[in-house]
Amino acid sequence: MLKQFEAHFKDLGYTEPTAIQTAVYDPMVGDKNVLGLAPTGSGKTVAFTLPALANLLPGDGIQLIVLEPSQELAIQTSRVIRDWAKLLDLKVAALTGGANVKRQTERLKKRPEIVVGTPGRVLNLVSDRKLKLHLVSLMIVDEADDLLTGDTLDTVRSIAQAAPADVQLGFFSATDTPILHELDQWFGQTVERIDVRDQDDTQGQVHHGMLEVGMGKRDQMLKRLLAMPNFRALVFFKQANTLRKTATRFYHDHVSAASLTSDLRQVQREKALQDFRLGHIKLLLTTDVAARGLDIPKLPAVINYDLPTSVNEYVHRVGRTGRMGEPGQVISLGDDHDLRDLKKLLKETDYELEPVYFSGRTLTTERPVATAKPVEKAPVAVTSAAAKQSATVEAAATVDGPVQPAKRKPRKAAAAKVETPNPTKKKKHKNRHTKNKGMRKKWRDQDAQNK
Repeated sequence: MLKQFEAHFKDLGYTEPTAIQTAVYDPMVGDKNVLGLAPTGSGKTVAFTLPALANLLPGDGIQLIVLEPSQELAIQTSRVIRDWAKLLDLKVAALTGGANVKRQTERLKKRPEIVVGTPGRVLNLVSDRKLKLHLVSLMIVDEADDLLTGDTLDTVRSIAQAAPADVQLGFFSATDTPILHELDQWFGQTVERIDVRDQDDTQGQVHHGMLEVGMGKRDQMLKRLLAMPNFRALVFFKQANTLRKTATRFYHDHVSAASLTSDLRQVQREKALQDFRLGHIKLLLTTDVAARGLDIPKLPAVINYDLPTSVNEYVHRVGRTGRMGEPGQVISLGDDHDLRDLKKLLKETDYELEPVYFSGRTLTTERPVATAKPVEKAPVAVTSAAAKQSATVEAAATVDGPVQPAKRKPRKAAAAKVETPNPTKKKKHKNRHTKNKGMRKKWRDQDAQNK
């Protein structure tokens, strides 16, 4: 490691390199092609950054290309690399889809030594001859298990073919897939495999809980979880429509939440992620677009609103918490059938799933015991006068001892109803026509007497 890096390494509070950082440094500095496999949160970005920067020359044009699967991860990686690159007077440019192409083209005119971007945008700029790769000596493919699938595989290969034939290659991933065993065939170069997943000890203690909640009550459960002290969570959805409905409901209910989806503008996505990192919001609702690589320091929890359908999905989702020795909590929501399927899916892994319950503003592994309420006797309906009298006698006997039965009083004759005038009742006023009619008769009589 360079002396400049050693000083900065200590300034950041790191005591020693992680397993993946130690394992790949010498092979990469020695211009070897490598495949680095390490758990999520084990420092893979720094692992390829330090040896990559050690071989770059300031002012010599674009020499390093780093490909990332999402805009968020590309921006995050560019910030990490820039923090180290400034020690060697190296410049970094981020090229991501969804951002302004003209601004990115202007940045390229400043001749950065490092370019970090998404494959689609990088290939577009290469095809338009705005980005030239003839000086590139190293290409890093981060999250290789995701990028080397489907159409993205062809895009990555096209970028590699635009670089010099002897370009050094570096692949990094948290999970192993079949294509990672066929890199020699796809890229025409021998790739050294370095797997430290069993040696890494950077993972903190993470509890994997299953909380039985029906689909119709999951939004309500999220609100209840917010009552826990210092609670924040990254909430994963499978369908964007379900996410939008929940986000709309939370917006109207003034719940501290924001959305992070692929259809949002880059500015909106950056703001949502930044607000969540700073603790301004407590819930970040997202799809698997945020499942890979995102580093959110000291994230307390990850919630699976919709359960993952593959082991790799679960690995990358839960890898957002428990990073760099920090504790974490994973909460998977679902009905009894869903949770059984999840246990079957993960039965071959080392994850220990356990049922959890929400009780008293906290999560517990102990099933709450329902307290039995005292049974109240229903009142007996009394349907006859004799029964009423009997009930009255029995009640009195219970309180004051035995009593004599009450004598029946003779029934009095019903008194005639006499109407009495109501002094408060106002008299009805005669209408104008009736009043004038009486006055006209009086005037006629007066006229008759005068004659």
